[in-house]
Order: sequence, then C-alpha cells, then structure tokens
Amino acid sequence: MTMARIMSDDHLGSSLPVDLTHLSRQTFGDHDLEREVLVLFERQSRTMLERLRNATNAKTWAEAAHTLKGSALGIGAFGVAQAAEAVECDQVDHLSSRAWDDLARLESAVAEANGFIATLLRAA
Repeated sequence: MTMARIMSDDHLGSSLPVDLTHLSRQTFGDHDLEREVLVLFERQSRTMLERLRNATNAKTWAEAAHTLKGSALGIGAFGVAQAAEAVECDQVDHLSSRAWDDLARLESAVAEANGFIATLLRAA
C-alpha cells in the first residue's frame, strides 16, 4: 500500500495514533509535506522526551511537555497531546511519582505514534 493510499483512507481516522484526515487537512493534502512533518515530529518527540527525563526544574519540564503537545496536535497525534498535557500539568511537582507515571504514559503514547509513523514512511 502506498503512502498516498494510506493517507487518503477515510475509514482510518482518529482511531489510529495519528489522525490521517487531520494531518491531510493541516498539510493541504500535500503528501511530501505530510512525510516531512511526520519525520520532524519523530525527531522532536525523541528530543522532548529526553528533555523531560533530564529536567531539573519545573520550567524545563513544562516547556518540553508543551512543545511536544503542540507538535502532536499539529499532526493529529491526539493521544500524545493528551498525555503531554497531563505531563505539562505536573510541572510544579515534576519530581513526584505521579509526574513520572504520567511521563511513562507519554513515552508509551509517543512510542505508539512513532511506530505508526515509521510504518507509514516505509510504505511511502
């Protein structure tokens, strides 16, 4: 199956880690741009997770989570965005066990989205 075919399948929608209909709207149906933003998301998501893991203060924690949330919303990775928002809300208590549990959920959501993206990009 080609990337164009995968990206145009309306029945896939938001049940997937990346809402392909949303992504297509954001990129005006430009499949090259879709691939580009998906690659950028993969790269940025890894960077932001690393910043979260190494955050030594609430500001760094919140900024990394907020950046990841915005990127996820842009491509339609709504599960990642929701998990990132929970992490962002933990900024005051970013060293608490709840914050680390939320970070683990975010890491799982990112891994799922990035795995899906890798499959899409291989199909291209």
